[in-house]
Amino acid sequence: MKIDFLGSIGIAGLLRKTLGGLVVIMILLTSGCATVGHEFPAGQVSTIKIGQTTQNDIYTTFGSPWRTGLDNGMKTWTYGNYYYSLFSDGSTEDLVIKFDNRVVVASFVFNTTKRSK
Repeated sequence: MKIDFLGSIGIAGLLRKTLGGLVVIMILLTSGCATVGHEFPAGQVSTIKIGQTTQNDIYTTFGSPWRTGLDNGMKTWTYGNYYYSLFSDGSTEDLVIKFDNRVVVASFVFNTTKRSK
C-alpha cells in the first residue's frame, strides 16, 4: 500500500482551514458577533516617531503585540482589534509596525473603520 504523504498534508491543511472558517461562521450565527485580536490604545499612535521610537517604547505603550512576523527581513508587530457583527456595523483597528536592525521603528501603518468625531 502506497501512501501519498504530501497529498495528505495538503488535504489536512485544507480541512483545518475549512473547519476554522466553519467555526467562525458558527460563532457568528449563534451569537451574531465575533471579536478577533485585542484592544490596544489607538489614541497613542501619534506618539510613534519613525527613526526614534524603540521596540521597548512600543511594548511599554501598546503591550504585547497580537501577532509578530517578518517583512523583507524586518521584524513586524501587529496590534489588531476586529469586531464583526451580523446585526450592526462592525469595526476594525490595526497597527502594523516594522523595526529596523537597531530595533527602532522603521515604518508603521494604522487603519481604522471608526469615524472621527
